[in-house]
Amino acid sequence: MLYPLIRPALFRIDPERAHGLSLKALKLAKPSRTPKPLPGLAVRVAGIDFPNPVGMAAGYDKDAEAPDALLGLGFGFTEVGSITPLPQAGNPKPRLFRLVEDRAVINRMGFNNGGAEAALTRIKARAGRPGVLGINIGANKDSPDRIADYAKMAALMAPHASYLAVNISSPNTPGLRALQDESALTGLLDAVIEARDTVCGEAAPPVFLKVAPDLEPADIDAIARIAIDKALGALIVSNTTISRPPLASPHAGETGGLSGAPLRDLAQQRLRDFRKATGGTVPLVGVGGIANADDAWARIRAGASLVQLYSAMVYEGPGIARAICKGLVDLMRRDGFTTLAEAVGTE
Repeated sequence: MLYPLIRPALFRIDPERAHGLSLKALKLAKPSRTPKPLPGLAVRVAGIDFPNPVGMAAGYDKDAEAPDALLGLGFGFTEVGSITPLPQAGNPKPRLFRLVEDRAVINRMGFNNGGAEAALTRIKARAGRPGVLGINIGANKDSPDRIADYAKMAALMAPHASYLAVNISSPNTPGLRALQDESALTGLLDAVIEARDTVCGEAAPPVFLKVAPDLEPADIDAIARIAIDKALGALIVSNTTISRPPLASPHAGETGGLSGAPLRDLAQQRLRDFRKATGGTVPLVGVGGIANADDAWARIRAGASLVQLYSAMVYEGPGIARAICKGLVDLMRRDGFTTLAEAVGTE
């Protein structure tokens, strides 16, 4: 209730600084309990029990500084990262822009993070605590062997992750999206799965793959085939877009990945495309432009078993997860479903 009152003051602060302040506030806040399963909203995906389907997407908590605080806000799961083997500063500032008129964000952060060692220390410190924690892994910009980077990260993080998210779809690391090509993706996933299995054996967490919205039909079909062949836990559809629909903000011309409301329709369509391409055999996580229960419900009816958000919290505030969950319960009852799982892919 207080967020609409403080948002104008926050919006006068540089976006990246405001983001840092929000993380600090979360770390200082009294820890809340992780959400209990809500009637009808609890869902099992890739062998993981999620108390509700609404997750915090990667990018907000890059260094695993506040996963438990985010779970305490009502998110059914949180995904930290992207984390790379070595620390890296990312791209030059300014690199994060609010497009207030469009309820959107453009970022060109460039996988800025403190590296695997620092993040792993924090992740190990929360061992034994409840809650679903996804760990999003990436490669260093200047790495001579990016596949080796992903394999190394899989070996380091798999023992501590509910699931591993392989991010090959950020538009802000030159050449990264080339790993979505069929041959490169096959080699990458083979390396990640082998590294994961070597350290975890039968206790290995599932691998989720995060894809871009800017894909051609042939790319979608190829990724779907690989996802089925490699028995991936889920596809996360999708990352930010390099496309530019009509925008009103003066920041519309900034380079980087666009997220928020203008991404909604494109991300929704990509979800439908992957649902069709996989025949519903691979669980989907819907991301991009989700700001309320209606958006989340539309993504679920289109085939998503889970949804994630980030940019919408900038505009709606920290109560967004609880608000969406409450709205989903109402929408589910309105449409005659008793469980969320019944509604997946029923549009």
